[in-house]
Amino acid sequence: MLLLRVFSGYDRTMTAIQMTEGKILPQILKFTFPLMLGNILQQTYSLIDAAIVGKMLGVNALAAVGASVSIVFLILGFCQGCCCGFAIPVAQKLGARDIPAVRRTIWAGLRISLYLSIVICIVTSLLCDEILAMMKTPQQIFDDAYIYLLITFISIPFTFFYNLFSYLLRALGDSRTPFYFLLLATVINIVLDIFFIGALGTGVGGAAVATLIAQAVSAFFCYAYMKKHYSEANPLPEEKRFSWHLTGTLLWVGIPIGLQFSITAIGSIVLQTANNVLGPIYVAAYAAAARIKMFFFSPLESLGMALATFAGQNYGAVRKERISAGTRISTALVMVYSVVAFVIIYFGAAPVARLFVSADEVEVIACTAKFLVITTAFFPLLGLLCVLRYSIQGCGFTALAMLAGVFEMVARTVVGIFGVPEWGYTAVCFGDPMAWIAANIFLIPAYMYVCSRLAKLKGPVLHAE
Repeated sequence: MLLLRVFSGYDRTMTAIQMTEGKILPQILKFTFPLMLGNILQQTYSLIDAAIVGKMLGVNALAAVGASVSIVFLILGFCQGCCCGFAIPVAQKLGARDIPAVRRTIWAGLRISLYLSIVICIVTSLLCDEILAMMKTPQQIFDDAYIYLLITFISIPFTFFYNLFSYLLRALGDSRTPFYFLLLATVINIVLDIFFIGALGTGVGGAAVATLIAQAVSAFFCYAYMKKHYSEANPLPEEKRFSWHLTGTLLWVGIPIGLQFSITAIGSIVLQTANNVLGPIYVAAYAAAARIKMFFFSPLESLGMALATFAGQNYGAVRKERISAGTRISTALVMVYSVVAFVIIYFGAAPVARLFVSADEVEVIACTAKFLVITTAFFPLLGLLCVLRYSIQGCGFTALAMLAGVFEMVARTVVGIFGVPEWGYTAVCFGDPMAWIAANIFLIPAYMYVCSRLAKLKGPVLHAE
């Protein structure tokens, strides 16, 4: 029904949702729920994608898909971070009720994203072979890993724009619509996975092509919907003029968040490179465990993303007391969820791991379960990290959030270089928890600094220096 409305005569203009007034807990929960469904859905099709590869093609194919998961996170994480950053000034200007500025900012973000995504696509595609060699990818899975990674890099423009449109809609207060189009992408991805791998026998390359097509379709529909139903997404001719100041503002906010994801991923690359040396069994276990971990991480990230929009709008409206209250409420919510997630994983890790490989792959299943139990035990720290980081980002202090990524990178790098050679896969399992501890050591005083800056606000501001 939703897709029919996009291209029918249905032309109702929707109004961006303000989060600067009213009860905080219902607003955050209402905004978080569609985000959470969307993130869980996204991770679900990532899980199904890996399960189809592992069940149909075997452990080595699953290892090939997982061998480059950290480098994919580095590149796509940078793209996602930039998209998140480009949407923050939109939320702030919406909070300040400056609608012409909202339209100018959206258009400038689209222009920057076009050039940036094409450049990233070309550069990464050309360096694909060198990247896998640098990560010491086992020779028996190298060719499949190369095909999967190359197609993933080719799809970067589609992934970039889907994320951009999703973040812009959320900045306008609409967290539901991106979920609907993500649902469409998930269905397309799963159907094409089965068709390409099962019917056509295309191997891991088919899984990557299925994701590319799904992202492209979802990005197209998401843009069409936003343009048709939100007046804020339709700039007047004079509002499309290039502005160095606005471009600089978007890059100032977006690039640090993108770098934050990339810097964090550098530590993950070092850790995964150390794990790759341990052999295909551990590579496959890491690939399965990473996807399951991200599935359970989704509600924490969703709450953080909702808080970023909430903080951004209230920062623009100079409602600083609401930002502090929203952060406290969100912290309580993530702590409750973290306990629930650990209980589920503690008793269900091994059965879930069997979804990815046959039951006789006992060692892969045991290693997957071990990783999950250890990491989810530290979820309260991850939840606190999400709340503080996204709250800081929403207020526009993106450089501080980026520095937290440096702490994560250093911690994972130390574990990868010194811990894995000494303690093997057990050290790999503690890589993420050590990174979360390090990031919180920085983020807690950083958040206190942001609060001190908020206390001095007197009028609307567009971004933080």
